[in-house]
Amino acid sequence: MRYATSESGTVMQRVLFGVFVMTIISIPATAQPAPPIAREIPFRIEKHGHVRTDPYYWLNDRDNPDVIAYLEAENAYTEAMTAHTGKLQKTLFEEFRARMKEDDASPPYRKKDYWYYTRYETGKEYPVYARRKSTLEAPEEVMLDVNQAAGGFDYYNVGALSVSTDQRLMAVASDTMGRRVYTIRFKDLATGEILPDVISETTPNIAWANDDKTLFYSRQDPQTLRSFRIYRHELGTDPAGDVLVYEEPDETFSAFVRKTRSEKYLLIGSVSTLSTEYRYAEADRPAGEFRVILPREPDHEYHPDHFGDDFLLRTNWQAKNFRLMRTPVGSTDKSGWSTVIPHREDVLLEDFDVFRNHLVLTERKDGLIRLRVRSWTGEGEHYIDFGEPAYLAYVGTNPEFDTNLLRFGYTSMTTPNSTYEYDMATRERTLIKRDPVLGDFDPDDYVTERLYAPAPDGTPVPISLVYRKGTRKEGPAPLVLYGYGSYGFSIDPRFSITRLSLLDRGFVYAIAHIRGGEEMGRPWYESGKLLSKKNTFTDFIAAGEYLVADGYADPQRLFAMGGSAGGLLMGAVINMRPDLFKGVIAAVPFVDVVTTMLDDTIPLTTSEYDEWGNPNDKTYYDYLLSYSPYDNVEKKAYPNLLVTTGLHDSQVQYWEPAKWVAKLRTHKTDTNRLLLKTNMDAGHGGASGRFEALKETAFEYAFLLDLAGADKVKPAAD
Repeated sequence: MRYATSESGTVMQRVLFGVFVMTIISIPATAQPAPPIAREIPFRIEKHGHVRTDPYYWLNDRDNPDVIAYLEAENAYTEAMTAHTGKLQKTLFEEFRARMKEDDASPPYRKKDYWYYTRYETGKEYPVYARRKSTLEAPEEVMLDVNQAAGGFDYYNVGALSVSTDQRLMAVASDTMGRRVYTIRFKDLATGEILPDVISETTPNIAWANDDKTLFYSRQDPQTLRSFRIYRHELGTDPAGDVLVYEEPDETFSAFVRKTRSEKYLLIGSVSTLSTEYRYAEADRPAGEFRVILPREPDHEYHPDHFGDDFLLRTNWQAKNFRLMRTPVGSTDKSGWSTVIPHREDVLLEDFDVFRNHLVLTERKDGLIRLRVRSWTGEGEHYIDFGEPAYLAYVGTNPEFDTNLLRFGYTSMTTPNSTYEYDMATRERTLIKRDPVLGDFDPDDYVTERLYAPAPDGTPVPISLVYRKGTRKEGPAPLVLYGYGSYGFSIDPRFSITRLSLLDRGFVYAIAHIRGGEEMGRPWYESGKLLSKKNTFTDFIAAGEYLVADGYADPQRLFAMGGSAGGLLMGAVINMRPDLFKGVIAAVPFVDVVTTMLDDTIPLTTSEYDEWGNPNDKTYYDYLLSYSPYDNVEKKAYPNLLVTTGLHDSQVQYWEPAKWVAKLRTHKTDTNRLLLKTNMDAGHGGASGRFEALKETAFEYAFLLDLAGADKVKPAAD
C-alpha cells in the first residue's frame, strides 16, 4: 500500500536529518538492552482546519544514512531481544525443511506440443522452469534455472514467464530489488540464445501477439508505480522506439494487457476499485486498432473473455453479485446482451473459464467456493462435490481450449494442496498430485471446524479453524487468529506445511472471515470499506471474544496476525482492545492511513480512494482519522508486538511501521515486547528464496511460542 505528505504535497526535504538518539548502551549480558528511541521533530500537517503533528515524519527518506542507521539499530535490538529463541527458531526451521520434499515438481500441464512444469532441486532456493516435447518421457528442456539467474543478487523474483504462440521464444520479467520494477529479457528456446532485446523499468505484465515476434507490456509511473502505459515491442528493434499503444489518463485507474483464452484477441484492461473498461484487438494483427468493448461507468465492473462469435462478460451492472452475459463481437453495447448466468442474491459469481464444450463457473456461497460445470448444450449441469466444512477449491492451469478435461485444485486446513484432473463429460476425477508432507504426517490427526461469531450488530462472522486431535482435552489452548478484511479479497482455509509446527505444539489456528473480504458475497465487501470500515475491526474483535467464550482459546494466550491491510487491522484492533491479545504480529502494516492517503505521489494512493475514501473530502478525512492506527496511539498498555517490514516495499512503505513503532515506544505504559524487524534487501513479499522465507516464518512462530510459555505449550494428546 503507500505513503506521506503535508497539505501542500511538499515532502519535508528541508528538515535536518541525523537526529535520532540511540539509547543502546553497554550493559551486562544478563540485562535487557534498551530500545532505540527516535528523536521527535514536529512536522505540521494541516487539512480541513485540523492540525496534526507528525514527530517521526523524517523517517520517510530511505536514502538518508541516519534513517538506515535507525532501522539497523531496531534490527539489532530485535535480534538481542529474541536471541534466547535462537535454538527454537533453528528447531522450527529444521522441522519445516524436514517435511518438505526439496526436489519436488509441479504437475505438468500440456500446451500444444509441450508438457510444462516447474521443479526444485535439493538445497536450492529457486525453481527451475522446464518442459518436454510431446511426451513426459522426452528429454527435458530447461527454459530457465532461476538459481543461476539469481546468482549475485540478494533478492530475485520472476514476475512472469511467457512463451510465444509457436512456443519457440520465451519472455521473462524479473525484479532484483523487491520494489516490483522489472526487466524483460528474451530467450530463443530452440537454440538457447539470449536475445539482445532488454526492456527495463516495466511491470511483469506481458502478452505475446500471434505473429511470435511482437510482445505487449506495461510500464508504471516511476514514482507512484501505477501501471498506466501499454507498449508494443517488435523483437530485433530498439526498445527505446517501442510504440505506446495506450496510456491511461485517469490516476485512479491502472492498465494491463492480456490475451483471451481463445488466443484470438488481445485485451487492454483499465481498472479501478469500482469500475473497469476493456479494449480489444485481433492478436493476429498486433499493429491493429484497439476498440472499446464498453465505455467505463461509475460502479460498473465487467470482465470479458471470448467464445465463438461473442464476448462473455462477467458484470455487476444491475447485479451486485455479478452475472454472466453474452454479446456479439463488434456489437457490444448493452442492447445486444443476453443472459448466460443470471444474478443471484445468495451466490457470488467470482470467475468463469471457457472450454470448447463446457463453461466452468467459480461461485461462492456461504463463504465457500463451488465449481459449477455447464455444457454449452445445457445438459448435465452439475457441481463438483468436495465434502469438508471448510476448504478452498480453484480452477488450475488449463491452457488447452479444446478438451473435456478440467484441472482443478483442492486444499483444506487438514488436506495438502491437491491437483485433480476432472472429465467434465463423464464426471470422473483423477488425483494427479497431492503435495507431499514428509515424516509422520496424517491428515486424520487434525480437525477442522467452521464456527460463527456474532458481531456487535448481530451479523454472524464465519471462522475457520484447525487443531490437532486431543488439543482441547485439557481445556482452552493457545490460539492464533488471522485476519485481513480488505479489497474484497477472501482469505480461504488452506493447508500450511509450516503451521503443523504450531498445531503439534497444542496451538489452535483460526481465520476470521471478516467484512471487507468477499467471503459472503459482494455486500460483505461493501459493508467493510469506506465509511463502514470499522465493521472489519469489530468483526475481528468479536471473533476473538467468541473463541475465548466458547472455550477454544485460553484468554491469557490469545494471539493475532495480519499483514499489509491486515496489518492495519492489527493496529486498529490493539488501539480498540489492547487487553484482548497476549501478542500480535503485524507484517508490513498499513498503519499511517491518513498521511499516506493524502499523498498522491506515492504508490497506490489514487487508485484506492474507492477503498478507503479520499481524505481531501472532510467526511472521509474525519473517518480515516478516527481509526488510523498511527494517529490513535495512546498512553496505555499494549500487547507484545512484532512488526515486520521491507526497506524496498512499494506497497506499504517501510516508514509506516517504523513511525508506528517509534510512536508506540514513547506512549505505551507496559513492559511488553515491541520489536521492529526490517528486511533490508526485500520488499512487500519478504525474502525471495524458499528457505529464506522459511526462516522468516520460524522467527514469527518462535515469537508466538515464546510468549505462550515453553512450560505451557505441550504437544497435543491424542
